[in-house]
Amino acid sequence: MKKTIEITMPESWADVTLEKYLALQQDLETYKEDEEAQVAFMIHHLCGIDAKQLKSLSKASYDIIKDNLQNFLDIPKVELQRIINIDGIEYGFEPNLSKISYGAYADITKYDTLTIDDNWSKIMSILYRPVERKHGDNYSIKVYDGKIDGDKFNKVKMDIHFGTLFFFVHL
Repeated sequence: MKKTIEITMPESWADVTLEKYLALQQDLETYKEDEEAQVAFMIHHLCGIDAKQLKSLSKASYDIIKDNLQNFLDIPKVELQRIINIDGIEYGFEPNLSKISYGAYADITKYDTLTIDDNWSKIMSILYRPVERKHGDNYSIKVYDGKIDGDKFNKVKMDIHFGTLFFFVHL
């Protein structure tokens, strides 16, 4: 008996949340010596296919998915998005890093690295705060109050996270 399954492949990093990306990275690191396991975890995390479904795929289907995911993994250069929307609320990137508050600076620098890891969502919650006023391209954001709420940034798509990271890499 044949069974049909629908496979949804991400078309860009805008289709992948930080939460999903971090889970994938953890499994890729755990199985860094096993290329076949890495491919299986990529298919699992990015396409939502469990182990049982993966085993039932034809070799031709598996190869097509694998090739498409290999091409997908190239991270394109993306720009910083100064204003983002999370659950209907606009968040603005710190508009003037040279005037960032000492508290925000101290909280960011307590993390060992500025990279997309388990602390990244906390860093994003310091850098992006609710927009209070907007006028054209100018805006002001809520004053940093020391409250770090990274959970909301776990659902934000990776194109936004990569844009923020690339901003600092190229700074």
